[in-house]
Amino acid sequence: MAKITADTLISECLELNPDSAEILLAAGMHCFGCAMAHGETIAEAVAVHGEDLDALLAKLNEGLK
Repeated sequence: MAKITADTLISECLELNPDSAEILLAAGMHCFGCAMAHGETIAEAVAVHGEDLDALLAKLNEGLK
């Protein structure tokens, strides 16, 4: 089973969890629409947006099978 971690690229996150765009939007993170999403990790995006990394990772991993 795949797992989304702090080092997962946003673009990979979108592939792993079909609900991740909605989760990121709810957290105020519109990163997936940015050109940086292909090279930015979840941790880097969280640092910019000031979100709780552990809480966000928990939400992102809920939808994984």
